[in-house]
Amino acid sequence: MPTDVPERLLTGLEWRLLHRVDGRLQGGHRTSQRGSGMDVADVRPYADGDEARRIDWAVTARLDETHVRRYDEDREVTAWLVLDRSASMRFGAEGRGKDDALAGIAVALTRLLGSTGDRVSALLYDDQALRVIQPGSGRHQSLLLTRELRAAAPAGTPGTPTDLRGMLRVAAATARRRGLVIVVSDLVGQDGWQRELSLLARRHEVALIRVVDPLERELPELGPVVMEDSETGEQVLVDVSDPGFRARFAAEIAREDALLAEAARAARVDLHTVSTADSLADVLVRIVRSTAWRRA
Repeated sequence: MPTDVPERLLTGLEWRLLHRVDGRLQGGHRTSQRGSGMDVADVRPYADGDEARRIDWAVTARLDETHVRRYDEDREVTAWLVLDRSASMRFGAEGRGKDDALAGIAVALTRLLGSTGDRVSALLYDDQALRVIQPGSGRHQSLLLTRELRAAAPAGTPGTPTDLRGMLRVAAATARRRGLVIVVSDLVGQDGWQRELSLLARRHEVALIRVVDPLERELPELGPVVMEDSETGEQVLVDVSDPGFRARFAAEIAREDALLAEAARAARVDLHTVSTADSLADVLVRIVRSTAWRRA
């Protein structure tokens, strides 16, 4: 999933990607607060469970029967892309690393969401810097995000695990208007961020896109090698061909997957795991097909 994404990728998206999901996007999403738009569609008789604040007193007085207002649902949302630019996102082969996958996903989502009229903003986050891209849409916004992602490599400093809790707090503080928040990250960092995810999901529709690399999940049988923690920089010599070590490694991967899945379920958010080996078009189609915020 390479980062060569400006005009070349955007041109390819027009047919290879946008047209494949166009029917699933156009008019196909609603805000998380159903019927909470600003335009009054009509009025109807009051029913048990209706909120008192929706009562139309003028109509009620005229018809001598309690009526409530029904609102059109908002169909234009502001989407926030929260992009993890920490040290662990540097992992992977040249041109096909996790940061490359993040760039491709972010630019494609910006183009896709903009094609339905939604405005897209972005937070480029690491523990040393924060870059905010203001809301926009269309090809210009996609190219702007591309330039920002290319302007500097992830600035995270090895030795300090990513503050995922801080990243989610910044997202909550920046995206103040209710909308859609898509977090693109490997979710590698300090523990204890699940509460912030739940708080973010109370106000916004949230999706997590977890970026992984095959070498992080399945070890080649190379014998003794030096392994380095991409977050802390700590190095250790291990025999990756040892059956016991491989079993423990696989069990740890399964444990992390289960914990992340449980955190997503508890917060009631969509979790997608994307590999750097995946096709960008297939990734986006899969996410659109399976994500609740895109279902009609």
